[in-house]
Amino acid sequence: MDNQAVKKKPIVLTESLNVIIAFAVVSVIGIIIIPLPPIILDFLLVFNISLAIIILVLTLFTHSVLEFLSFPTLLLITTMFRLSLNISSTRLILSEGDAGQVIETFGNFVAGNNYIVGAVIFIIIVIVQMLVVTNGASRVAEVSARFTLDAMPGKQMAIDADLNSGLITEDVAKLRRSNLEKEANFYGAMDGASKFVKGDAIAGIIITLVTLIGGIAIHSLQGGFTIMEAINHFGILTIGDGLVSQVPSLLISVASGILVTRTANEKGLGDTIGGDLFNTPQVMFIGATLLAVFALVPGFPFIPFMTLAVALGVSGYLVNEGQKGKVKEEIAMQVQAVSAQEAEPVEETASQFQVDRIAVEIGYGLIPLANEDQQSNLTNQIAAIRKQLSYEMGILLNPIRIRDNLQLGQYDYVIKIKGNEVAQGVLYPDQFLVVEPGGIEEDITGTPAKEPAFGLDALWVNEKNKEIAELHDYTVVDPLTVLVTHVKEVMKTNADELLGRQEVKELLEGIKDQYNVVIDELIPDILQLGDVQKVLQRLLKEAVPITDLVTILETLADYGNTVKDPETLTEYVRQALKRTIVKEHLDREGLLHVLTVHPDTEERIASSIQKSTQGSIPVLQPQEVNALFDNINEQTAMLAAQGIPFVLLTAPKIRPAMKNMLSFNFPELAVLSLNEIPNDCAIESVGFVSINE
Repeated sequence: MDNQAVKKKPIVLTESLNVIIAFAVVSVIGIIIIPLPPIILDFLLVFNISLAIIILVLTLFTHSVLEFLSFPTLLLITTMFRLSLNISSTRLILSEGDAGQVIETFGNFVAGNNYIVGAVIFIIIVIVQMLVVTNGASRVAEVSARFTLDAMPGKQMAIDADLNSGLITEDVAKLRRSNLEKEANFYGAMDGASKFVKGDAIAGIIITLVTLIGGIAIHSLQGGFTIMEAINHFGILTIGDGLVSQVPSLLISVASGILVTRTANEKGLGDTIGGDLFNTPQVMFIGATLLAVFALVPGFPFIPFMTLAVALGVSGYLVNEGQKGKVKEEIAMQVQAVSAQEAEPVEETASQFQVDRIAVEIGYGLIPLANEDQQSNLTNQIAAIRKQLSYEMGILLNPIRIRDNLQLGQYDYVIKIKGNEVAQGVLYPDQFLVVEPGGIEEDITGTPAKEPAFGLDALWVNEKNKEIAELHDYTVVDPLTVLVTHVKEVMKTNADELLGRQEVKELLEGIKDQYNVVIDELIPDILQLGDVQKVLQRLLKEAVPITDLVTILETLADYGNTVKDPETLTEYVRQALKRTIVKEHLDREGLLHVLTVHPDTEERIASSIQKSTQGSIPVLQPQEVNALFDNINEQTAMLAAQGIPFVLLTAPKIRPAMKNMLSFNFPELAVLSLNEIPNDCAIESVGFVSINE
């Protein structure tokens, strides 16, 4: 019970504060309508001045605008509060010839019993507020809002890049995006809120003039005052009324200017300004010398100039000595750190010797591609494809290591998986790769090459020939895109090797909040984490995305009690993912073209299947295997020439063995079973294969 009471207490306080604020805002309108006694008006005027001082001091101690997001709303409320008090005091002045002690004291103290002096001071305050403070703050808020909105896409991309590269967590990324949105909203709100202050100043002038003219007219004609007595009396009251309103307004205008000109800084305003102004002793020495020279000039006051010169010189000396002490302290700490490193042996951890899951090594001529000062660089692009593959394949990929390798050629690069080279290529940073799937027939000068990701014929051309290629509708690719595309295809092809137990665990933890029932049921009571990993790897090896992880886990939970063989479990999962598998192979009309296996061949393969640690594989005679491969080669060449997408359709019992046998010679050929075809999918047979010569 006590814990519940403690938890509910902040909520109750928050609700009470909301009610109080709502009541206060509505009361502002009431002040305009309901006449106030002078003593209550005095109290509210003092409260207004105190609130303005608190807001000003608070802006001096904020480190960024994110700490005072309510300021635009507060600016509107305080403006309306000031205007309501101004109207209420005007009513008292016009009706009773008195507006309380605060206004009268302000008028007498500032004006010095001379309403002309008070009027001049009032006008000066209004001019300073409107033309200097408010105008400048409004312009800064407008420009800041524009620049903040323009910079949002770049900042969001930087946040995504840090998240994809593993530098920050998802929670930190969400916080940064939220702060970025709040900052943009703040400057946008301040751009409009500054107009309230301008309107407040104009309204203050009008109310002051109305009060002065109305008070003189009413009380000279009806109240028994002479013209001069009315001018003197109501001049003092009017000026006091105007100053009581405009002084808090000026304070809040200064606060708004300070807030919108602040930059995000961990230090307070005093530390920031002090560090900027008094951080260079040479400047202070020069200033002290110039002040001393002015002190010696005939006619100039000696004492003020010389006093400031001495103070500035002493300050410069103290700052200089302090900096020397800091340098000595830093050197001593560095020496101590080096000594400690030499005295203590460096502990080597196992993680220092582990190879990266995937790494890209580049020659020294390709280092500019990884320059982080460029908006589009290798690091950002690879982070983007990691995120893209996560959405396409459903796997979480570790950050990719990018390093230079002086043993490579100047423009060479290699892609390694688990420390072993799986792909390599050559790039020319100052040239472009021209690709045309059907072959380049136009007379374009360039260096013949192969597009590394897909093995297409291509040319490396210069800037001039790039324009010629674009005119003939060839695909022109910059070197960075060539490398990034190659890395992406290598990652897709080897996705099964990149999915370790740690990655599987992170995948499961990512959906556990929503689907904890199936995960708790499956692991570890039915299957171990390693068994789930093997099924997922088999799916990825055949380019089946694991984005529908819930269906995969539910299928494993259904069959895992009776079946422990990963290959058989994978077949059950594939049948559950039939729509996901088939949709990748449909043509534009939604038709699935299939090569079928001759019934005799299916029977022959089924009778020769043997199990191994790598899965099922048919043990056929060499001539049978050659005849089958030749038949498939002939069929695929004919269909590829016609541009028809197709799959090999087999009986469910031989599908795994058939795929394993064909994976070395036909890695891109998709092998599907009849159980993996949805009932509503239209099928068209485009041929059949057999082992008969």
